[in-house]
Amino acid sequence: MNMLKDILNQEQADLLVKLIKESETIVCICHTNPDGDALGASLSWAEYLRKVYGKAPQVFVPDQYPDFLQWLPNSEKIIRYDKHKEGCDWTLQHADLVFCLDFNTLSRVDAVEQALSQSTAPKVLIDHHLDPDVPAVLTVSQPSASSTCELVFRLVWQLGGFDQLDKNFAVPLYCGMMTDTGAFTYNSCTPDIFFIISELLTKRINKDKIYRNVYHNYSEDRLRLMGFVMYERLVVDNKRHASYFTLSREDLKRFHYIKGDAEGLVNMPLQIKGLKLSISLREDTEKDNVVWVSLRSVDQFPCNQMAARFFNGGGHLNASGGRLNCSIAEAAKIAEEAIAAFEQELGVKND
Repeated sequence: MNMLKDILNQEQADLLVKLIKESETIVCICHTNPDGDALGASLSWAEYLRKVYGKAPQVFVPDQYPDFLQWLPNSEKIIRYDKHKEGCDWTLQHADLVFCLDFNTLSRVDAVEQALSQSTAPKVLIDHHLDPDVPAVLTVSQPSASSTCELVFRLVWQLGGFDQLDKNFAVPLYCGMMTDTGAFTYNSCTPDIFFIISELLTKRINKDKIYRNVYHNYSEDRLRLMGFVMYERLVVDNKRHASYFTLSREDLKRFHYIKGDAEGLVNMPLQIKGLKLSISLREDTEKDNVVWVSLRSVDQFPCNQMAARFFNGGGHLNASGGRLNCSIAEAAKIAEEAIAAFEQELGVKND
């Protein structure tokens, strides 16, 4: 029984299949600082193209991805743009089809933006962020979706390819859905999500092991970094039910930071009773005056509105991100201003 509604009309579905069948050189590309959803969507979609259509898609990522995702099936086939720029540029120049996964605007691929925008290949966007503006011949955009991986599943399901796929498709896709919902603790309250999970389990994935591979796969330094952040760097505004913490370049160096070590830290302050908003401010390890911002919230507090207004970013209601071009001290002041500006939404009652 097909319990999922189609996300493409017949004309769109026909166009997608036609594009795939008529293309030889196919590229799948995701956003910079790839997370579980970006990698999961790229790897699972590439697997679908391989198994169902016999294609040989190439998966490009703009830069390094976290160590705790390097176990994903076919991750060894991923090509990093920052290490193979010349070859990637040539491929994009001669590509027949480019799939853009998990980003809504070309600026989110950073160093790849110029090569991607200059590529004459038709582009298909598959994404769940607001206000997509990637020039594409087909845009599959559903901000209400839990993740881009959910959209990949829905496409494959609608096009009838699911039965031909195995663990190499199901594992990265489940991983992406899991990580983009905080292990299904936010943005994951629709029956469709759990129908999808039940179908993925028929491919004999071990969801418990996937969880351990992601969330129980850190170094001792990461655990000590976690304690340091909570004890030394966390600032809690009890009146406004919000918090923020900073991580300077010196802090990261002290705990031998590797990419991914700060993943999930922003969720921890939400364990405080009554807290509605948590903001993480992390200084870039290489670029001066660049601070990466993550926001998490509960209930109806609009992280995406705060991210857009104060942090040059966006995202979803309860999970968003952004970037500031300033010092870490200035970023802390901006976070305080943002919290004060949204105090009404945070439940502060005016006397």
